[in-house]
Amino acid sequence: MPIPTYEAMLSPMLALHADDLEHERASIRTSLAGHFHLSQDDLALMLPSGSQRMFDNRVNWAAVYLAQAGLLERPRRGATKITPRGREVLARYPDRIDNGVLAQFAEFKEFLNRAKSPTRPSDAAGSAPPEATPEEAIDAAYRELRAALAEEVLGRVLDKLPEFFENVVLDVLLTMGYGGSREDAAQRLGRTGDEGLDGVIYEDRLGLDMIYVQAKRWTDRPVRRPDVQAFVGALQGARAAKGVFITTSRFTDDATDYVTRVQARVVLIDGRRLADLMIEYGVGVSRFKSYELKRIDEDYFVDDEGTGLLERRGTAGQPAW
Repeated sequence: MPIPTYEAMLSPMLALHADDLEHERASIRTSLAGHFHLSQDDLALMLPSGSQRMFDNRVNWAAVYLAQAGLLERPRRGATKITPRGREVLARYPDRIDNGVLAQFAEFKEFLNRAKSPTRPSDAAGSAPPEATPEEAIDAAYRELRAALAEEVLGRVLDKLPEFFENVVLDVLLTMGYGGSREDAAQRLGRTGDEGLDGVIYEDRLGLDMIYVQAKRWTDRPVRRPDVQAFVGALQGARAAKGVFITTSRFTDDATDYVTRVQARVVLIDGRRLADLMIEYGVGVSRFKSYELKRIDEDYFVDDEGTGLLERRGTAGQPAW
């Protein structure tokens, strides 16, 4: 039988978690395969790219969507567990859960908005509208994949020990061109605990200017204005003019507004932005598939003043190649 869509998997996947236990992704795939009566041939079907089995890919996307809506949580790597919200949704919609149900939650809408084009609206599923051109459809799919990857990257960082977060910050800054050498940057960063790190790094490899760095690996609360004020105070005490505050959490609006009104130049990087930087600079991610799109070279097919293509590309009386 055809592989069910990821949307068709939402309801049975959530129902599997109704026992309040943690479920490994492998066991979820086995249970769903039985639920949909899929054969081994069905399960062996690959995506057109050949990079992954179609069934596994759709199971993964179903888990991503349920987690983004707050119906599932990830207590540890590769495992999911139902949330109180998930139990409520399962009770209210016992027959079918789809993207329309998920869209009632602000977290899911925010996730979809991150996958949308800033200039072109898209539908409730975050994909290209039916009237989209092939190029627009590819672009919409890329944005959705990128948004989902950013969520997973941040989740993986939070699954690790605080020391791993220090390495992430170090790797991102170095890849962006800050910090001089890794040995020098490693000595200057990671001097405090509090599940974070503080230090001073070179702005460039020549060491002509310094940047003060503070990072907080927080999951339980956002970074508020007093936290940023303390950082700015540390900058002033060190007579520093530039600083970067990095967190796995987010910054409150008053904290973001505060840095626009201080003399020191302070850059705030929240968890979403950190994940985007990791993807952009290849930290913790790798390329597995590339697509090259080509278009007509109009100049190739245009004659110059009535001269034919062969004459234009070759000399008179000689072959054009």
